[in-house]
Amino acid sequence: MREPPPHVSDDDVLVLLRSSWDRDLASVTHLPVGFGAHHWRADAEGTPRFFVTLDLPDERKTASELEASYAAAAQLAASGLEFVVPSLPSVTGSFTVPCADGDLSVTAWRDGTSHGFGPPETREAAEATLAMLRRLHATAPPPGLAPWRPVIDRAFSARLALRLGTPWDTGPYGERARAALSRHVEDIGRWSAAYLRLCDAAVDRPWGATHGEPHQGNQLVTPTGRVLVDWETARRAPAERDLRVLVEGGFADLCGDAIDWEMVEMYDLEWRLDEISQYADWFSAPHDGTKDDEIAYGGLLGELDRADFAVEA
Repeated sequence: MREPPPHVSDDDVLVLLRSSWDRDLASVTHLPVGFGAHHWRADAEGTPRFFVTLDLPDERKTASELEASYAAAAQLAASGLEFVVPSLPSVTGSFTVPCADGDLSVTAWRDGTSHGFGPPETREAAEATLAMLRRLHATAPPPGLAPWRPVIDRAFSARLALRLGTPWDTGPYGERARAALSRHVEDIGRWSAAYLRLCDAAVDRPWGATHGEPHQGNQLVTPTGRVLVDWETARRAPAERDLRVLVEGGFADLCGDAIDWEMVEMYDLEWRLDEISQYADWFSAPHDGTKDDEIAYGGLLGELDRADFAVEA
């Protein structure tokens, strides 16, 4: 997130990090990176030591699922997947520690570069991404890794349509967001029905360990190679949950003939509907017009207006 959380200070984070991970930490600095979670750099002896994350669990990502995902990432790294950047256990052995209304976690600091939130932009990057995903998908899922589940239920579109019937006098983007969603209310119903039909079909597909969001924003190119970060979305699921990002980038040919196009379509719809659901919650609640609000509003319009996914023949 671009703005620091209003309910958690840097001092709050530093105190918790010292008591739960490393008493020698000297300072923390909020980092305006990512979207959805808050991040800090924690320094000791004049150098960065930890990359710190504050996740805010909700019905899509509960506290227990978050802990299980980070624990699974640590097991995957220990199994020999060197590209997995795992969270580090706290002094109690847990990978997350409660912090205000969220959960704090840390990874070792890695120097590297990232390239935004989109799919791979070059064939070289796509091939490197696929190489990591192939190894991940071939690895037995850690026993505690939670299963993927649909992000909406069958009443989602009806509930949203009902919410759109009253003004959103919640901030500078409230009414604009409501108007945009109202223009697409029939589309949202159609997308939801198609998604839920495909979710029923997914039960009978092969499932394995997946990252969930292996886009460029969750990759770092480091001096020792490319790595995958932010494992809070790790779940047992069909492989297309990850492979969708390569299809989106125009590199479907790399995935081979075994790719399941219905599952790619399902996860494309899932991304769209999850974004719409979260942004509807965001703008129907009080907000001030921050940079994060601006980015979120642009994200909402992007999902509402982009073309439908076309399943290959």
